[in-house]
Amino acid sequence: MDDLYTLGVDVGSTATKAVILKNGKDIVSTAVIGVGAGTSGPKRVMEEVFKDTDLTSDDMGFTMATGYGRKTFELADYQMSELTCHAKGAYFLFPSVKTIIDIGGQDSKALSIGDNGILDNFVMNDKCAAGTGKFLDVIADRLEVDLEDLEKLDAQADQAVEISSTCTVFAESEVISQLSKGTNKPNIVKGIHNAIASRVGALAKRVGIKDDVVFTGGVALNDGMKRALEENIGHEIKTSEYSQVVGALGAALLAYQKLENTKKREMAMNANK
Repeated sequence: MDDLYTLGVDVGSTATKAVILKNGKDIVSTAVIGVGAGTSGPKRVMEEVFKDTDLTSDDMGFTMATGYGRKTFELADYQMSELTCHAKGAYFLFPSVKTIIDIGGQDSKALSIGDNGILDNFVMNDKCAAGTGKFLDVIADRLEVDLEDLEKLDAQADQAVEISSTCTVFAESEVISQLSKGTNKPNIVKGIHNAIASRVGALAKRVGIKDDVVFTGGVALNDGMKRALEENIGHEIKTSEYSQVVGALGAALLAYQKLENTKKREMAMNANK
């Protein structure tokens, strides 16, 4: 039997991710481009995900789009909700998952997962940038450090500065005030991580936290943020090298299901002729 390849593309608000899957179980290639919907991100992620493979888009049996900009991705055979895709992708990586915490570029959400990776319930915050990846971008700019450096700075902290505001604008003002007092950057970063954890942890508590808890999204690659969330919710959190592409992975898995169902129908029709 020939191998079946599917492609999942997650067009987010601040990044575009893609995953190529073989036979619904083997991850062939992944790609992340740091710009999202309305940019060159989708075109560039397609180039990137195929770059180190012998495959082209013509080899894809089915392409599924998800994320904020999924309806603008014209190469997709189908679009699917990011919630469904995150549930599917996280379950593939961690079959024991019961709770997913996802911090995206412009929203954060907590998902309750039932048997077989089915989404039972979710709570989302999309009204404010606080508690999102964008919030960390703003703070990194204000501290004049790279986003990737926040994890290292958190590890150097000896205490956490209290950031009381839940609004990005006011929290930024608090950071400026702390800098003017001479507070060191590591302690400020640890305080920011704790503030985000408090906001996102409240979402998770609303949906009901059950082990295993899985952290997804680009922010999940930040160990300082993972530490803060674990302390806030009182549960161990699992992450993966594929945490940032969980949505795209779920889309590729669902694309494989669509492809399999189509082939089964074709075989049934041919058998009845």
